[in-house]
Amino acid sequence: MSIRLITAFVISVLFATLFGRFYVPWLRRQKAGQEIREDGPTWHSTKAGTPTMGGVIFILASALGILTVGFADMLQGQFLHFFVFLFALAFGAIGFLDDWEKLKKKQNLGLTAKMKFLLQLAAALLFVVLMERFGIISSRVYIPFFNRFLTVPRWLYYIASAFIICGTVNAVNITDGIDGLAAGTSIPVFLFFVAVTYRTGRHAELGVFASSLLGGLVGFLFYNFNPARVFMGDTGSLFLGGALAAMAFAYDMPLILVTLGFVFLVETLSDIIQVTYFKLTHGKRVFKMAPFHHHLELGGWTGKKWKEKELFCLFTGVSLFFAILSFLGVAGRTF
Repeated sequence: MSIRLITAFVISVLFATLFGRFYVPWLRRQKAGQEIREDGPTWHSTKAGTPTMGGVIFILASALGILTVGFADMLQGQFLHFFVFLFALAFGAIGFLDDWEKLKKKQNLGLTAKMKFLLQLAAALLFVVLMERFGIISSRVYIPFFNRFLTVPRWLYYIASAFIICGTVNAVNITDGIDGLAAGTSIPVFLFFVAVTYRTGRHAELGVFASSLLGGLVGFLFYNFNPARVFMGDTGSLFLGGALAAMAFAYDMPLILVTLGFVFLVETLSDIIQVTYFKLTHGKRVFKMAPFHHHLELGGWTGKKWKEKELFCLFTGVSLFFAILSFLGVAGRTF
Protein backbone atom coordinates (compact mmCIF):
# COMPACT_ATOMS: atom_id res chain seq x y z
CA MET A 1 0.00 0.00 0.00
CA SER A 2 2.82 2.42 0.84
CA ILE A 3 4.12 2.22 -2.75
CA ARG A 4 0.70 3.18 -4.12
CA LEU A 5 0.37 6.11 -1.72
CA ILE A 6 3.84 7.39 -2.57
CA THR A 7 3.23 6.94 -6.30
CA ALA A 8 -0.04 8.89 -6.15
CA PHE A 9 1.74 11.69 -4.31
CA VAL A 10 4.65 11.88 -6.76
CA ILE A 11 2.42 11.80 -9.84
CA SER A 12 0.29 14.64 -8.45
CA VAL A 13 3.24 16.79 -7.43
CA LEU A 14 4.82 16.47 -10.85
CA PHE A 15 1.56 17.14 -12.67
CA ALA A 16 0.65 20.17 -10.53
CA THR A 17 4.12 21.67 -10.90
CA LEU A 18 4.28 21.17 -14.67
CA PHE A 19 0.66 22.08 -15.39
CA GLY A 20 0.97 25.28 -13.36
CA ARG A 21 3.80 26.47 -15.63
CA PHE A 22 1.31 26.72 -18.48
CA TYR A 23 -1.95 27.32 -16.61
CA VAL A 24 -0.90 30.32 -14.52
CA PRO A 25 0.39 32.36 -17.51
CA TRP A 26 -2.77 31.38 -19.42
CA LEU A 27 -4.94 32.75 -16.60
CA ARG A 28 -2.96 35.97 -16.68
CA ARG A 29 -3.48 36.29 -20.42
CA GLN A 30 -7.21 35.79 -19.88
CA LYS A 31 -7.10 38.67 -17.34
CA ALA A 32 -8.65 36.39 -14.71
CA GLY A 33 -7.43 38.71 -11.96
CA GLN A 34 -8.66 38.66 -8.37
CA GLU A 35 -10.35 41.76 -6.96
CA ILE A 36 -9.19 42.57 -3.43
CA ARG A 37 -11.42 43.41 -0.45
CA GLU A 38 -11.61 47.17 -0.02
CA ASP A 39 -11.77 46.83 3.78
CA GLY A 40 -8.73 44.53 3.92
CA PRO A 41 -5.16 45.41 4.90
CA THR A 42 -3.95 48.24 2.67
CA TRP A 43 -0.86 46.33 1.50
CA HIS A 44 -3.12 43.66 -0.02
CA SER A 45 -4.02 46.14 -2.75
CA THR A 46 -0.76 45.19 -4.49
CA LYS A 47 -2.27 41.72 -5.06
CA ALA A 48 -5.02 43.10 -7.29
CA GLY A 49 -4.94 41.45 -10.69
CA THR A 50 -3.27 38.24 -9.48
CA PRO A 51 -4.97 35.38 -11.36
CA THR A 52 -7.59 33.39 -9.46
CA MET A 53 -9.13 29.92 -9.99
CA GLY A 54 -5.71 28.35 -9.43
CA GLY A 55 -7.42 25.60 -7.46
CA VAL A 56 -7.95 23.86 -10.79
CA ILE A 57 -4.28 22.82 -10.49
CA PHE A 58 -4.74 20.56 -7.45
CA ILE A 59 -8.23 19.50 -8.49
CA LEU A 60 -6.86 18.06 -11.75
CA ALA A 61 -3.85 16.62 -9.90
CA SER A 62 -6.11 14.72 -7.50
CA ALA A 63 -8.24 13.51 -10.41
CA LEU A 64 -5.14 12.22 -12.18
CA GLY A 65 -4.08 10.34 -9.06
CA ILE A 66 -7.35 8.48 -8.63
CA LEU A 67 -7.65 7.74 -12.36
CA THR A 68 -4.15 6.24 -12.52
CA VAL A 69 -3.09 4.78 -9.18
CA GLY A 70 -6.70 4.46 -8.04
CA PHE A 71 -7.94 2.88 -11.27
CA ALA A 72 -7.19 -0.64 -10.01
CA ASP A 73 -9.59 -0.06 -7.11
CA MET A 74 -12.35 0.90 -9.51
CA LEU A 75 -11.76 -2.28 -11.51
CA GLN A 76 -12.43 -4.16 -8.26
CA GLY A 77 -15.67 -2.27 -7.72
CA GLN A 78 -14.32 0.19 -5.15
CA PHE A 79 -15.46 3.68 -6.07
CA LEU A 80 -15.44 5.44 -2.71
CA HIS A 81 -12.47 7.65 -3.64
CA PHE A 82 -14.18 8.65 -6.88
CA PHE A 83 -17.40 9.36 -5.00
CA VAL A 84 -15.55 11.60 -2.53
CA PHE A 85 -13.83 13.39 -5.41
CA LEU A 86 -17.16 14.03 -7.16
CA PHE A 87 -18.65 15.41 -3.95
CA ALA A 88 -15.70 17.78 -3.47
CA LEU A 89 -15.97 18.68 -7.15
CA ALA A 90 -19.61 19.69 -6.63
CA PHE A 91 -18.46 22.26 -4.10
CA GLY A 92 -15.62 23.27 -6.40
CA ALA A 93 -18.24 23.91 -9.09
CA ILE A 94 -20.15 26.18 -6.71
CA GLY A 95 -16.89 28.00 -6.06
CA PHE A 96 -16.24 28.26 -9.79
CA LEU A 97 -19.62 29.94 -10.29
CA ASP A 98 -18.75 32.36 -7.51
CA ASP A 99 -15.33 33.11 -9.01
CA TRP A 100 -16.88 33.59 -12.43
CA GLU A 101 -19.40 36.07 -11.08
CA LYS A 102 -16.60 38.02 -9.41
CA LEU A 103 -14.63 38.17 -12.64
CA LYS A 104 -17.66 39.33 -14.62
CA LYS A 105 -18.54 42.04 -12.10
CA LYS A 106 -14.89 43.02 -11.54
CA GLN A 107 -15.41 43.12 -7.77
CA ASN A 108 -14.91 40.86 -4.76
CA LEU A 109 -18.59 39.84 -4.69
CA GLY A 110 -19.87 36.76 -6.50
CA LEU A 111 -22.92 34.66 -5.76
CA THR A 112 -25.16 35.87 -2.94
CA ALA A 113 -24.57 34.28 0.46
CA LYS A 114 -28.07 32.79 0.37
CA MET A 115 -27.54 31.21 -3.04
CA LYS A 116 -24.18 29.71 -2.04
CA PHE A 117 -25.60 28.31 1.19
CA LEU A 118 -28.61 26.72 -0.51
CA LEU A 119 -26.41 25.08 -3.15
CA GLN A 120 -24.00 23.81 -0.50
CA LEU A 121 -26.81 22.53 1.72
CA ALA A 122 -28.38 20.63 -1.18
CA ALA A 123 -25.04 19.01 -2.06
CA ALA A 124 -24.38 18.12 1.59
CA LEU A 125 -27.79 16.51 2.12
CA LEU A 126 -27.47 14.50 -1.09
CA PHE A 127 -24.03 13.28 -0.03
CA VAL A 128 -25.18 12.16 3.42
CA VAL A 129 -28.26 10.38 2.06
CA LEU A 130 -26.23 8.52 -0.58
CA MET A 131 -23.48 7.58 1.89
CA GLU A 132 -26.06 6.09 4.25
CA ARG A 133 -27.87 4.29 1.44
CA PHE A 134 -24.61 2.59 0.45
CA GLY A 135 -23.95 1.65 4.07
CA ILE A 136 -20.80 3.76 4.39
CA ILE A 137 -22.07 5.85 7.28
CA SER A 138 -24.76 5.45 9.92
CA SER A 139 -26.31 7.41 12.76
CA ARG A 140 -23.96 5.56 15.12
CA VAL A 141 -21.41 8.32 15.65
CA TYR A 142 -17.81 7.56 16.57
CA ILE A 143 -16.34 9.68 19.38
CA PRO A 144 -12.57 10.16 18.95
CA PHE A 145 -10.20 9.99 21.94
CA PHE A 146 -12.81 8.03 23.93
CA ASN A 147 -13.13 5.25 21.34
CA ARG A 148 -16.88 5.08 21.91
CA PHE A 149 -19.97 5.23 19.74
CA LEU A 150 -23.11 7.27 20.28
CA THR A 151 -26.34 6.49 18.45
CA VAL A 152 -28.41 9.55 17.55
CA PRO A 153 -31.83 9.81 15.88
CA ARG A 154 -31.61 9.47 12.11
CA TRP A 155 -33.30 12.83 11.41
CA LEU A 156 -30.89 14.58 13.77
CA TYR A 157 -27.92 12.91 12.11
CA TYR A 158 -29.03 14.14 8.68
CA ILE A 159 -29.50 17.73 9.83
CA ALA A 160 -26.33 17.88 11.91
CA SER A 161 -24.25 16.26 9.15
CA ALA A 162 -25.44 18.70 6.50
CA PHE A 163 -24.57 21.69 8.66
CA ILE A 164 -21.21 20.18 9.68
CA ILE A 165 -20.32 19.73 6.01
CA CYS A 166 -21.39 23.26 5.05
CA GLY A 167 -19.58 24.67 8.07
CA THR A 168 -16.39 22.82 7.19
CA VAL A 169 -16.50 23.95 3.57
CA ASN A 170 -16.98 27.60 4.49
CA ALA A 171 -14.37 27.43 7.25
CA VAL A 172 -11.71 26.44 4.73
CA ASN A 173 -12.98 29.16 2.42
CA ILE A 174 -12.61 31.79 5.16
CA THR A 175 -9.04 30.67 5.84
CA ASP A 176 -8.05 31.39 2.24
CA GLY A 177 -7.13 35.00 2.92
CA ILE A 178 -3.38 35.29 2.44
CA ASP A 179 -0.78 33.65 0.22
CA GLY A 180 -0.51 29.89 0.76
CA LEU A 181 -2.55 29.82 3.96
CA ALA A 182 -5.42 27.51 2.97
CA ALA A 183 -3.09 25.18 1.06
CA GLY A 184 -0.51 25.09 3.83
CA THR A 185 -3.00 24.35 6.60
CA SER A 186 -4.70 21.69 4.44
CA ILE A 187 -1.52 19.70 3.83
CA PRO A 188 -1.30 18.24 7.39
CA VAL A 189 -5.05 17.53 7.25
CA PHE A 190 -4.80 15.27 4.21
CA LEU A 191 -1.55 13.81 5.50
CA PHE A 192 -3.66 12.65 8.47
CA PHE A 193 -5.94 10.66 6.15
CA VAL A 194 -2.93 9.13 4.40
CA ALA A 195 -1.57 8.07 7.81
CA VAL A 196 -4.92 6.62 8.89
CA THR A 197 -5.14 4.62 5.68
CA TYR A 198 -1.63 3.29 6.11
CA ARG A 199 -2.18 2.35 9.77
CA THR A 200 -5.51 0.61 9.31
CA GLY A 201 -4.80 -0.96 5.94
CA ARG A 202 -8.41 -0.22 5.00
CA HIS A 203 -9.94 1.95 2.30
CA ALA A 204 -6.75 2.11 0.26
CA GLU A 205 -8.70 4.02 -2.39
CA LEU A 206 -9.36 6.85 0.07
CA GLY A 207 -5.67 6.96 0.89
CA VAL A 208 -4.90 7.28 -2.81
CA PHE A 209 -7.24 10.26 -3.08
CA ALA A 210 -5.79 11.92 0.03
CA SER A 211 -2.23 11.33 -1.19
CA SER A 212 -3.08 12.66 -4.66
CA LEU A 213 -4.63 15.81 -3.24
CA LEU A 214 -1.69 16.19 -0.88
CA GLY A 215 0.69 16.09 -3.84
CA GLY A 216 -1.48 18.52 -5.77
CA LEU A 217 -1.36 20.99 -2.89
CA VAL A 218 2.43 20.75 -2.60
CA GLY A 219 2.76 21.41 -6.34
CA PHE A 220 0.25 24.25 -6.12
CA LEU A 221 2.30 25.94 -3.40
CA PHE A 222 5.07 26.52 -5.94
CA TYR A 223 2.74 29.14 -7.41
CA ASN A 224 0.71 30.16 -4.35
CA PHE A 225 3.42 30.68 -1.73
CA ASN A 226 4.15 34.30 -0.93
CA PRO A 227 4.42 36.24 -3.14
CA ALA A 228 1.61 34.34 -4.86
CA ARG A 229 1.51 34.13 -8.62
CA VAL A 230 -1.99 32.66 -8.49
CA PHE A 231 -4.81 32.33 -5.96
CA MET A 232 -6.84 29.16 -5.53
CA GLY A 233 -10.11 31.14 -5.54
CA ASP A 234 -13.39 29.77 -4.23
CA THR A 235 -13.02 27.06 -6.87
CA GLY A 236 -10.13 25.64 -4.89
CA SER A 237 -11.09 26.50 -1.31
CA LEU A 238 -14.62 25.07 -1.59
CA PHE A 239 -13.21 21.94 -3.22
CA LEU A 240 -10.74 21.55 -0.33
CA GLY A 241 -13.50 22.04 2.24
CA GLY A 242 -15.69 19.52 0.45
CA ALA A 243 -12.84 17.02 0.27
CA LEU A 244 -12.05 17.42 3.97
CA ALA A 245 -15.67 16.92 5.04
CA ALA A 246 -16.19 14.03 2.62
CA MET A 247 -13.08 12.20 3.85
CA ALA A 248 -14.15 12.54 7.48
CA PHE A 249 -17.57 11.10 6.68
CA ALA A 250 -16.18 8.42 4.35
CA TYR A 251 -14.10 7.19 7.28
CA ASP A 252 -17.24 7.50 9.43
CA MET A 253 -15.56 9.82 11.93
CA PRO A 254 -17.07 13.28 11.34
CA LEU A 255 -16.35 14.46 14.90
CA ILE A 256 -12.62 14.33 14.20
CA LEU A 257 -13.17 17.56 12.29
CA VAL A 258 -13.21 19.41 15.63
CA THR A 259 -9.51 18.78 16.21
CA LEU A 260 -8.34 18.01 12.68
CA GLY A 261 -9.86 21.26 11.40
CA PHE A 262 -8.91 23.29 14.47
CA VAL A 263 -7.29 26.10 12.47
CA PHE A 264 -10.35 26.40 10.24
CA LEU A 265 -12.58 26.34 13.32
CA VAL A 266 -10.67 29.21 14.96
CA GLU A 267 -10.85 31.27 11.77
CA THR A 268 -14.61 30.76 11.56
CA LEU A 269 -15.26 31.47 15.24
CA SER A 270 -13.24 34.69 15.01
CA ASP A 271 -15.50 35.81 12.17
CA ILE A 272 -18.68 34.90 14.07
CA ILE A 273 -17.47 36.57 17.28
CA GLN A 274 -16.49 39.73 15.40
CA VAL A 275 -19.82 40.11 13.61
CA THR A 276 -21.90 39.28 16.70
CA TYR A 277 -19.98 41.61 19.01
CA PHE A 278 -20.02 44.39 16.41
CA LYS A 279 -23.82 44.22 16.20
CA LEU A 280 -24.40 43.91 19.94
CA THR A 281 -22.11 46.85 20.81
CA HIS A 282 -23.08 48.99 17.80
CA GLY A 283 -19.64 49.19 16.26
CA LYS A 284 -17.07 47.85 18.71
CA ARG A 285 -14.70 45.05 17.69
CA VAL A 286 -12.97 42.16 19.42
CA PHE A 287 -10.39 41.77 16.65
CA LYS A 288 -8.69 44.41 14.54
CA MET A 289 -10.11 42.51 11.58
CA ALA A 290 -11.64 39.09 11.07
CA PRO A 291 -10.88 36.33 10.33
CA PHE A 292 -8.08 35.81 12.83
CA HIS A 293 -5.15 35.79 10.38
CA HIS A 294 -5.99 39.39 9.42
CA HIS A 295 -6.08 40.30 13.12
CA LEU A 296 -2.49 39.08 13.45
CA GLU A 297 -1.52 40.82 10.21
CA LEU A 298 -2.71 44.14 11.62
CA GLY A 299 -0.84 43.79 14.90
CA GLY A 300 -3.25 41.71 16.96
CA TRP A 301 -3.29 42.48 20.66
CA THR A 302 0.52 42.62 20.98
CA GLY A 303 1.37 45.13 18.25
CA LYS A 304 3.45 42.64 16.27
CA LYS A 305 2.37 42.69 12.64
CA TRP A 306 2.79 39.18 11.35
CA LYS A 307 4.11 38.83 7.81
CA GLU A 308 2.41 36.45 5.40
CA LYS A 309 5.27 33.94 5.44
CA GLU A 310 5.25 33.98 9.24
CA LEU A 311 1.51 33.36 9.31
CA PHE A 312 1.94 30.52 6.82
CA CYS A 313 4.48 28.84 9.11
CA LEU A 314 2.42 29.48 12.25
CA PHE A 315 -0.89 28.20 10.90
CA THR A 316 0.67 25.23 9.10
CA GLY A 317 2.57 24.30 12.26
CA VAL A 318 -0.58 24.49 14.38
CA SER A 319 -2.45 22.45 11.78
CA LEU A 320 0.30 19.81 11.86
CA PHE A 321 0.12 19.62 15.66
CA PHE A 322 -3.63 19.05 15.61
CA ALA A 323 -3.31 16.53 12.78
CA ILE A 324 -0.93 14.50 14.95
CA LEU A 325 -3.25 14.91 17.93
CA SER A 326 -6.19 13.76 15.80
CA PHE A 327 -4.25 10.72 14.67
CA LEU A 328 -3.66 9.78 18.30
CA GLY A 329 -7.35 10.35 18.94
CA VAL A 330 -8.41 7.66 16.46
CA ALA A 331 -5.45 5.31 16.96
CA GLY A 332 -7.52 3.01 19.18
CA ARG A 333 -10.32 2.58 16.68
CA THR A 334 -10.82 -0.77 15.00
CA PHE A 335 -12.58 -0.44 11.67
